[in-house]
Amino acid sequence: MKKSLSQLFARKALVRAIAGASVIAGATLAVPAYAQETSAAVRGVVTDASGQAISGAEIEIKSLSTGFTKRATTDDTGSYFVRQLPAGVEYSVSVKASGEGSARTERLPLTVGESAEMNYRLGSGLEEVVVLGRAVNVAVTAIGPNAVFSASDLQDSPAINRNITDVIGQDPRIYIDQSGSADAIQCNGANPRFNSLTLDGVRLNDGFGLNSNGYPTQRMPFPFDAVSSVAVEMAPMSVVYGGFSACNINAVTKSGGNELFGSVFMDYTSDAMQGDSLEGESVEVPDYDETRYGFEVGGALIKDKLFFYGAYEKYEGVDFNNRGAIGSGAINEVQVSQAQLDEIRQIANDVYGYAPGTSSPGTFDFKDEKYIAKLDWYATDTQRVALTYNYNDSFNVTESDGDLNEFEFADHFYNRGAELETMIASLYSDWTPNFSTELRAARTDVNFLQAPRAGNDFGEIRVELENADVYFGGDDSRHANELNYTIDQLVFRGRYQLGAHTITGGIEREEYDIFNLFYQHVDTEIRFDGIDNLRDGLADRVYYGNALSNNQDDIAESFSYAINYLYLQDEWQVNDKLTMTFGLRYDRYETSDAPNLNQSFQDSYGFGNDQTLDGRDLIQPRFGVAYDFSEEVQLRAGAGLFSGGNPNVWLSNTYSNTSTTAVQARIDGVDLFSQNYVNCEEGVPSGPGYCVPQDIADIVSAGDGSNFEIVYLDPDFEVPSEWKYTAGVTWYAPMDWTVTADLQISRGEDTAVYKRGDLEQVGTNDQGYPVFDSVRDASFVLTNAKNGNESESLSFSGFKSWDNGLDLRVGYAWTQAEDVNPMGSSVAFSNYIFRAFEDPQGDELGTSDWQIEHRVTAVLNYTADFFNGYETRVSLFGQWNSGLPYSLTLDGADGTIGAFGFQPFLDFEPNVLPVGGERNGETGSSFGKVDMRITQDLPGFSPEHRGSLFVVVDNLTNLVNDEWGVFRQPNRPGVTQADLDNGASQQRVGGTSLWSMRVGVNYSF
Repeated sequence: MKKSLSQLFARKALVRAIAGASVIAGATLAVPAYAQETSAAVRGVVTDASGQAISGAEIEIKSLSTGFTKRATTDDTGSYFVRQLPAGVEYSVSVKASGEGSARTERLPLTVGESAEMNYRLGSGLEEVVVLGRAVNVAVTAIGPNAVFSASDLQDSPAINRNITDVIGQDPRIYIDQSGSADAIQCNGANPRFNSLTLDGVRLNDGFGLNSNGYPTQRMPFPFDAVSSVAVEMAPMSVVYGGFSACNINAVTKSGGNELFGSVFMDYTSDAMQGDSLEGESVEVPDYDETRYGFEVGGALIKDKLFFYGAYEKYEGVDFNNRGAIGSGAINEVQVSQAQLDEIRQIANDVYGYAPGTSSPGTFDFKDEKYIAKLDWYATDTQRVALTYNYNDSFNVTESDGDLNEFEFADHFYNRGAELETMIASLYSDWTPNFSTELRAARTDVNFLQAPRAGNDFGEIRVELENADVYFGGDDSRHANELNYTIDQLVFRGRYQLGAHTITGGIEREEYDIFNLFYQHVDTEIRFDGIDNLRDGLADRVYYGNALSNNQDDIAESFSYAINYLYLQDEWQVNDKLTMTFGLRYDRYETSDAPNLNQSFQDSYGFGNDQTLDGRDLIQPRFGVAYDFSEEVQLRAGAGLFSGGNPNVWLSNTYSNTSTTAVQARIDGVDLFSQNYVNCEEGVPSGPGYCVPQDIADIVSAGDGSNFEIVYLDPDFEVPSEWKYTAGVTWYAPMDWTVTADLQISRGEDTAVYKRGDLEQVGTNDQGYPVFDSVRDASFVLTNAKNGNESESLSFSGFKSWDNGLDLRVGYAWTQAEDVNPMGSSVAFSNYIFRAFEDPQGDELGTSDWQIEHRVTAVLNYTADFFNGYETRVSLFGQWNSGLPYSLTLDGADGTIGAFGFQPFLDFEPNVLPVGGERNGETGSSFGKVDMRITQDLPGFSPEHRGSLFVVVDNLTNLVNDEWGVFRQPNRPGVTQADLDNGASQQRVGGTSLWSMRVGVNYSF
């Protein structure tokens, strides 16, 4: 229950703040702030003993670590508002008024984007009121549903991956996809690519769109220890927010202080600290060990003026190949015998002169290195400069074809990663007590890595057996694959306090400069129907794609574009109970680079394939209201239009697939041993896999081909957007519970999808499927769906802290999400076919692949002093969610041939619904687990130092019982009746299902 300070605290009382209450899943209070700004604020009202406003009271807010001080005076209403306070540190607040006494708050922690409401009542007969912390420490960000996590939340949670995803998933609306190593963040059932990640106010997204985790790198691109706080906002009703339509994840890094501080850590795990049985059966766990280590240090170069901070982290780990033959004991056994695999390996070696790698479960080594350096210069009391440099270089060894009916030899995997450099410079200025500005410039450079472990000498071989396909050689999508891009960002923002109104205006610009070389089958893909045909060299199909010059470098495309942002907002403090925000945001795209014009396309369609985003724009209105209904109940609501998060890779498809510089070709029924071969790499044998058959090379050189499509942007394409409507309540309930509830409704407009541009429906067949005819040059078009994506989410959460060291957070979220196309791929063809449909050209909404209908989370923390001042902390994080949706479909041949007669070509995927079928109408197995962290503080080498030992257990439930905590993922794009009959409708994900443990040590000074 909210009370005045005079009611809550006695003279010189030191009151302990509620531990960890800065994280209330879904909590928002009445006062908006701007998490993308990286700073925090303090505001409030000063009154006398009778409750009358005190005008001219002096407010002083001082950083306890840096000495940075800001001052203000209250206006005629007794109100004050202090902005642009560096986040992630603690402050003291002093209040003085002539003849009325004083009040003081010590150790007030402010997290990113927070606007702490601190009201003071003076003249109550007390000489001075002293407060340690706050009675209820609930972070406040922009109006709208959110979750905020402090540095202590990050450090004390069972974050076994040292990734913010380990922690933000404690909010029930935020689902972390644990099916692989990416840990993609799904907010309220939305595509993870529609999120935005910001670091110190700068967007650090996946600037091209290849990564499902939303990061520009394989893992979190900055050191875990460097993060002071994180805010996740689903629908912030402030015009400052942009570049996303799902959620914004904002991290702020630590800064140095007057006192030297730092820490070092190391943790370790191995196969001895991982489970080796699932559901009563032993599984094969390869020998491995992993080590992570790092440090952080901060301090002052000039006391009270110039501060430094740096952090470094290195991860020497392994990726797993969990697939094996029948009877191998692998976590995932594929329906192929070891004898068949041995025969294929022998043929690869003896007939084709190629060693395909191992066929048994194993590990691949990788390294991940990251560091950050930061300077903060408090030039004057009104001017502050911050400089940040961040670097990350990492990769994973990734499967290429990993469905349950696919098996890859070890060298068919590929290395996937990136090298990233980001530089950020920010200037914060207070020009008058009422006017402040922020200027920020940033550059991000990313060099992306996608390299076959087999190298680029040998193409892809696919052997189609009765129940599985077997692959060796270099994956066909990595034969010609090189990407690098640069993002330049400029932000200028100002705020003016005009009585009860805070006017915010700004202009921002993002410039993208992209180089992309991507083309499939440059080293050929050869498919065989069975092992005998592989031995005899009788290929069912041979694919080859290249530049017309047969020089892959001629395929590369470079293009650039920019987005300009303008916004203006009025935040009106109507009275001490009601706050309203009104604003407009304007986004406009510009570019002078167009795709190469294909004259044949223009003749066929009547317009060119050289359409761009130039001149396309969008106005986004935002409105928010927050109301203190009573001391116990606070209400909030908002409505706003959001845009962003559409991956650049979709746009890049229109530049790379013009069929003006390169084409794809296919020849069928080929006797490989009777062919002439050309385009051999230097020093390799002349033959299949290493070289290109003369016949198909000539087709490409002539610009002919089959089964290849131009990709173009719809001339009438509109910028996709999404309306978000929110309502929420925070209730300070009896027995010291803090309860929140939030409703969010989203309605998409002009949602981006891929369709075939050449097809027209000419009828309906006897089964009820549409019949199409290709009436123009074959193409895919990036266009807008007639029906926009839709979602609804309702969430509840509760928090309580006890005096005995316990605190508990519980949360529940219900989500319903529908889309036309999940758009989970990077290329047009894959986006088109990897979904379930009755009409591949239709715009019908269906349950989204990203929907998690029910999700429950709980965090229980316990702190005790068993060892004379050295705390023991135990943290448990439990989660449960309903199963992932999936579709019951026809098998590949029944769909591609039986339903559509090859038109359109659907690649024999199980993607066609029975007539009257429902996309994602089925639900897979639910999943739940509990993670645990135990930390024991230890004495350091001096009284100010602290050591600690910690143990983190991922999936403690599986450790207790090997039938618990098992995660299964349904097959996509569809599950056939044969899959159901064979028990192969879902894939068991071993890395998530098996318990694992890490032990480590940390030393802080």
